[in-house]
Amino acid sequence: MPFGRWAAVSHPELDEITVDDVLHALADPTRRAIVRLLQAEGDRPCGTFGLPVAASTLSHHFRALRKGGIIRQYDEGRQRMNTLRTDELDKKFPGLVAAVLAAGN
Repeated sequence: MPFGRWAAVSHPELDEITVDDVLHALADPTRRAIVRLLQAEGDRPCGTFGLPVAASTLSHHFRALRKGGIIRQYDEGRQRMNTLRTDELDKKFPGLVAAVLAAGN
């Protein structure tokens, strides 16, 4: 059921996330840029990333990051917010996200 103007989104539980899911989500340079922005600046609304991609493409990247267990999205007023799940992922895959981000541009 929609909440406000947004449809509800689902997030995988930590025990459902595989290393392949995480690596797939972080394989794209735009998605790594999103994660780096969230690391540097904290939670952000979807429309404030300033990346040179169309809104529909950005939505695709958020979906891939959400399904990969990298981000959690939640609604705050009229905005869909994004937050990292790296603390959770570090419990299951210690250092994996940091290593991928350090290795990729």
